[in-house]
Amino acid sequence: MKIQFLGHAAFALEHDGKTVLVDPFLTGNPKAAATADEVAADAIFLTHGHSDHIGDTVDIAKRTGATVVAIVELAGELSESGVENVKDPNIGGTVDLGWVSVRLTPAWHTSTTPKGTVNTPAGLVVEMGGKRIYFAGDTGLFSDLALPAKRGHLDLAVIPIGGHYTMDRFDAVVAAELIKADQVIPSHYNTFPLIETDAQAFKADVQNAGFAEVIVLDPGASHEL
Repeated sequence: MKIQFLGHAAFALEHDGKTVLVDPFLTGNPKAAATADEVAADAIFLTHGHSDHIGDTVDIAKRTGATVVAIVELAGELSESGVENVKDPNIGGTVDLGWVSVRLTPAWHTSTTPKGTVNTPAGLVVEMGGKRIYFAGDTGLFSDLALPAKRGHLDLAVIPIGGHYTMDRFDAVVAAELIKADQVIPSHYNTFPLIETDAQAFKADVQNAGFAEVIVLDPGASHEL
């Protein structure tokens, strides 16, 4: 299975000819590695409805027919916007599409969509191609980040490190310890001046502590699990 960093907090997961997009903020993203009209998508998973996460979801879903999974209030807005295939779990809920499943977990953050829909942010535990990946989503540091691993081994975790709107790289080291994934990819950093940080320093801190292997991806780069 392959994970590709599309910039900011946008990722593509690919396995066996299927693609999942996570938080496809591409238009207006200065670090975007692709455009909204060229990415493939069989499913789109959203952590929350801020503009830098919901991004191009509606346009991509309408073009590709992708199934969109988002927390219930956000799912309702997407349906009203003309997205046909929408699943609407809440925290703790799982959606199984047969070839991929996603479970929503808590994340400490806020969220209101550009259209004004208030929605609860979530983390995502994605199971695909025999791998389990935890997207922590936009969140501060909190102890329940340790809970997803209680359900089963985590091959990879995607953790925000940029600070200001999420945890910074120092709290993210503690998060890596709590999450206990084999590998970690940092996200949500260096897109804008407010969230500039040193990903290589984060990598050194996590690896020197023995918490995980850290994979720092440039936008457009991929990692094989």
